[in-house]
Amino acid sequence: MATEFVMDDFFKIDPEPHLIGDMDAVNHFPGVQMWWRAIDNIHRPLTIGMPPEAFEGVEEWELLKTSDPNSLLKAMDKYGVDVACLLPESMMDTTGYTSRWCTNGEMAKVVESNPDRFMYQPNVSPIKFKGVENTIWELEYWVKEKGAKIFKFYPPEDTYINDPDLWPFYKKAEELDIVLDIHTGFCWVPPGKSKYALPIYLDDVARDFPDLKINAFHMGYPYCDDLNMVAMGHPNVYVCLSLLIPWAFSAPRKFAHIIGEALRWVGPDKIIWGSDYAGFGTQVGAAVKGMREFQIPEDMQAGYGYPAITEEDRAKIFGGNLARLMGIDPSKRRISKS
Repeated sequence: MATEFVMDDFFKIDPEPHLIGDMDAVNHFPGVQMWWRAIDNIHRPLTIGMPPEAFEGVEEWELLKTSDPNSLLKAMDKYGVDVACLLPESMMDTTGYTSRWCTNGEMAKVVESNPDRFMYQPNVSPIKFKGVENTIWELEYWVKEKGAKIFKFYPPEDTYINDPDLWPFYKKAEELDIVLDIHTGFCWVPPGKSKYALPIYLDDVARDFPDLKINAFHMGYPYCDDLNMVAMGHPNVYVCLSLLIPWAFSAPRKFAHIIGEALRWVGPDKIIWGSDYAGFGTQVGAAVKGMREFQIPEDMQAGYGYPAITEEDRAKIFGGNLARLMGIDPSKRRISKS
């Protein structure tokens, strides 16, 4: 019998739930096929060592991949996620820059079907390839016409994070006071180029645009130390645990190092939670349970000087920090209890 998930009081915002779109329309591209081969390999490092208790309470529907946003909403209600900033995948590098997997317009239709639970997160990639001026126009449209507060930039399909040609875009993003989510660290899915997304490049951007609110996805993995050092020096750089939280179950001492170093160098006020949802409800569950239940082992607290994770820390990481950046009231829970 499945163990019922016990609800908590943490307000939660997910900045990285992906909308993939209709893959059947693009699966014939060699780049897409390369991407799928990488996805098959990603399962191993993320799930090997996963103990049986990690699957307690998981229902059959959570293990089935779907593009139906109602399934995401069902997972959000089950695991107490209040808001999802829906992120449409671009991945134009996989199609020879002929097609996007999911458009910002498609994302908007889903958001507008349930605006209390979903928020716009337009994907502005690829910025340089499609033209900086065109991207700035798009940025202004979504902010001024739709009220968007958060955007995504995926460097692996485009150019270096610190490419000087992007400076006008960063300037406009700073002026519009949006949150900019940026993929950092290795590109897990070729044909995207890892060299474009190294977190050290954020140092140049944050220095020249000190008021631009940057949320670095995936902790810059495997360059977490580099990202922590950048975020320590720049108050406007935040670090996001998205994708890595399942290691709280499958590789707890590894995860202890990741979050412990972030707490040491960056502090709990600048760490942000995320699920990296890509169609499986269990991804939401693992991210919630991992962050809620994990504690840094006492011997690692003593041996490395890591602080224990407090309930106040969890509240900030789950939603308080991002709510502050986006001007959202975290005291109002939005989950459906029916």
